[in-house]
Amino acid sequence: MIRIFTGVHDPQICHDIEAMFEERKRVFVDLLRWDVPVREGRFEMDQFDTPGAVYLVETSAAGEHMGSIRLLPTDRDHLLGSLFPHLCDGPVPCGPDIFEITRGCLSPRLRAVERLKVRNRLTTAAVHYALMHEVRAFSCIADSGWLVQILSLGWRCRPLGEPRQVAGVNTGALLIEVAGDTIALLRAAGTYAHSEIDLAAPASLIAA
Repeated sequence: MIRIFTGVHDPQICHDIEAMFEERKRVFVDLLRWDVPVREGRFEMDQFDTPGAVYLVETSAAGEHMGSIRLLPTDRDHLLGSLFPHLCDGPVPCGPDIFEITRGCLSPRLRAVERLKVRNRLTTAAVHYALMHEVRAFSCIADSGWLVQILSLGWRCRPLGEPRQVAGVNTGALLIEVAGDTIALLRAAGTYAHSEIDLAAPASLIAA
């Protein structure tokens, strides 16, 4: 099951959120050596992890984090607009109907085949979320490895500029269109993966 959380203000508000931030620390800080903030020595959280962020989180039946993504409204501070506008050859796309996909985190405990399945379920859930909330596009930043994966998913997307070096890694920005036929495009590419989606209560109302 994929649970969708909004209104998160505390990394320990519930088990799924706590496990997500802990996994982000293991992946982005311990494995990838990103220079990003760590809270309490356990949680990778940056300045964009605000109550306005939306989190899609998949956990196993045993409660282990399988994968997650963060969606940021672009009519407020977000990664591309605030930190990496130079990745766009023109204006940074932003507005209430554009969300930024960021912090895609897949558990390193998973085998490659299962990682792809989780990635596809999260991608599909993100598209369903966008269609339900009249989001017409996603922006994203990705290194060369992730750019190839994003382009291969089957949806319509276009580069926002030429890839540039960020911390020694070739990195680019994309705009991904979300429309009535996006689900069909994912199906045609073989990347559509249905999962039960639980629109969790706002995190501010969830007892820790």
